[in-house]
Order: sequence, then C-alpha cells, then structure tokens
Amino acid sequence: MFKTRFAPSPTGFLHIGGARTCLFSWLYARANGGTFVLRIEDTDTGRSKKEYLDEIIESIRWLGMDWDELYHQSDRFDMYRQYARQLIEEGKACEKEGAIFFKYEFSQIEIDDLIRGNIIFNELPKKEEVIIKSDGSPTYNFSCVIDDALGGITCVVRGEDHIPNTPKQILMYQALGFGVPVFAHVPLILSPEGGRLSKRFGATSIREYRNMGYLADALVNYLILLGWSPGENREIISLAEAQKYFDISRVNKSRAVFSLDKLNWLNAEYVKQYDKDRLGDVVIDFLRAKDFLPESYDKGYIIKVMALFEGRITTLQDIIDRAYFCFCDDYGYDEDTREILKKDYSGQILVLKDTLSQLTDFGCAAIEKEFRAVCERVGLKVRELVHPVRVALTGKKVGPGLFEAMEVLGKEKVIERLTKLISFWKEEGQE
Repeated sequence: MFKTRFAPSPTGFLHIGGARTCLFSWLYARANGGTFVLRIEDTDTGRSKKEYLDEIIESIRWLGMDWDELYHQSDRFDMYRQYARQLIEEGKACEKEGAIFFKYEFSQIEIDDLIRGNIIFNELPKKEEVIIKSDGSPTYNFSCVIDDALGGITCVVRGEDHIPNTPKQILMYQALGFGVPVFAHVPLILSPEGGRLSKRFGATSIREYRNMGYLADALVNYLILLGWSPGENREIISLAEAQKYFDISRVNKSRAVFSLDKLNWLNAEYVKQYDKDRLGDVVIDFLRAKDFLPESYDKGYIIKVMALFEGRITTLQDIIDRAYFCFCDDYGYDEDTREILKKDYSGQILVLKDTLSQLTDFGCAAIEKEFRAVCERVGLKVRELVHPVRVALTGKKVGPGLFEAMEVLGKEKVIERLTKLISFWKEEGQE
C-alpha cells in the first residue's frame, strides 16, 4: 500500500514551510490512491501544548486536507523503550547515565531521493546517538524510524533540513531489521532577500494568514506553486485538480522564493472568481471572527457590499478597511476630509436630502438622475456636490461609485448621514 505522512510537533504553530510539506505529502498520497497519516510528534512533553496542536489540526483542515490515520507519539513511549532494549540485547546500543545510545556501524550510504536524485553519505559526525533520553522519552531520529516502519510509510516527504538525519535513520532501520522507505526532501522556502523566512517575510502561521483575510483556496494554490507547477504556464489550480496531476518527482530541486505580491494576486483572483453565494458565506465567517459584523446584517447585504468593491479586494481585511462605512456609523471627518468640507453647502445638501427622501425607487439610476437634477436646480456642478456627499456617506475622499454606494446603504442611512453633515456645518459656523 502507498503511504505518506506528515509529522508536526505541537511546540509551535503551523507555518508556511510545514504547511507546504504537509500539502506535498498529502498530494503525493492522494495522487497515487494511497493513505495519508497525521502523526503528532509530541515526545517533548515540556514544550508541547494543546493550543499548538489544536491550531495545527484546524489549519490543515482549513486548507482542505484530511487524513486517514492520526496518532500521538506520546502514547507510544513504552514501545520505543522496548525497541531500545532490544538493541541493547543485540549489542547495537548501550546504556550510560540513564540514557540509551545507539552504536553506529557506518558504511557509505546512498539513496535515490525522489526530488533531489542520488545522494551519497560518506561519513557521520559521531559514532553514537542518544535514542532514549534519561527521562525515558525517545529522541526524534529513533521514534521517527520506528513509527515510519511500523506504520508502513512507503515514502517520507519532509524538508531538506532533515537530510543530515537520513543516514542516521537508515542505520537504525537496518539495525532494527526494518525495510527502508523512499525519501523525498522538499527544498526550503527563501525570503525575497534570499535568506530563510522571517516574520517580516512569510514565516507566519497559517492561522495568521487566515486572520489577515487570505482565502484557503488561494493559499493552497500558492503553496502548490512554491516548487511545483501543473505545467502549461498555469497559475490557478484547485486542490482537487492538483490531486490528479501531482508528481513529486517534478518538485523543483532549487529553493522557492516567497512572494507576498504573488500571494496577494492569487487571493484577489480567487475573490473575483468565487460565486456570490460562496463569497458571501466566506466574508460573513471572516467578519464575525473579527467581531466586526453585527448580527443584523444578512448575506444579501454582504453580497451587495462585495459587488460595490468588485475588483478592489485583495484580502478580506480590505472589506473592513474599505467598506467600514457600510457597517459602522462611528467615523468622523479627519483633517484630510475636512479640507473638502471647508465650503458650506448645507442649503444645497438640504435640497438633495429632501429630494432623495421622496424617492420610491432608491436604485442607482434613479438616485443619479435626481442628484444631477438637484445640482442643476441649485446651480452647482455635479462634482461640487459629489465630493462633500461622498465624505458624508463614507468618511473618505475616494471610494466606490457614489450612486452605487448610496443604493447599497439605503435611503434611511443616506438621509441620516446627510443630516449629520448639515449639522457639522452648522456647528462649525457657530464656533
């Protein structure tokens, strides 16, 4: 049976590099009709935390992946000790000061890595390796070998930073009488500056990307492209499609460079491509997670707001930043917008307010027609009234089409905000 695994340690959150390794391992299993295992490497009981584990599992699910088996290494300590004792009895390990050491009997080791090709190891840096610590817990190399062997893992997909562990583990496989799996070491992801990812460049947890308003589909698509391509210069590919075409031998040997611009472009494309109903659900979930969305707003309203900003949304956070006025009334007129309000048009705005309040059709076309008629009646050019009205309705100098925004806000809200502007001018005049 074809079988891969992802083995996160719950000593921290799931970051981009780990998520991509998980994705490639999952895709390799699914593309070959195999089994995918999620193994929690929580042998470091002091540093392992439930909050990290919960985030890892939640993030994997959010990205659209599942698993066929799940288990925790912390439940298997007795088994690791049993195999260590077996090695002692066979003279392949020894016990010193309460810890158990594996004795390497090294000879040249050669592997055919599925990504990197032929790798030859000519030496090891030391002759012994701790496999059971003095507190009775297993070390990474030892527990990893036992779990992969007993779990029937046929291909170990992991980051290239694990290459130095490979010869050590192969010697342990052989000493225990286990078969050796195939290895696929995925190149690391570099920052735009060429170094390792940092907080500034991409080394952010999956949860944080989710909180910043990135869509799971877009983030997965981006992770897929970090080192692998479906071919034919395709940039948009779904997780379902990738399962059909993924071939781990086509993962690039060179390290991928993280590009926030590329991720932003992909996310904006997915926002555009989502159908209105699905986008409405996603936006509602995001805004509620941010404690931003009052319960009174329904999906229909959200869909209208999204249409208002069509083509202008990169991440869902942009909705809060750009469309604040669609949900909240507590914005004021800052120094920038007050420049537009220096001239008092309260009389003309009063005429506009009275006219709009009588409209039975508060659609964009009807609003624009009456707006232009009012401007002609009071002797103003349209742009002279557009700018202060925009500030009144949105709190900003620029934004979406004014008449479209008025339709989305609705008559009651428009009248209310025009009244507020008239009051502002009145108060300013009394100072």
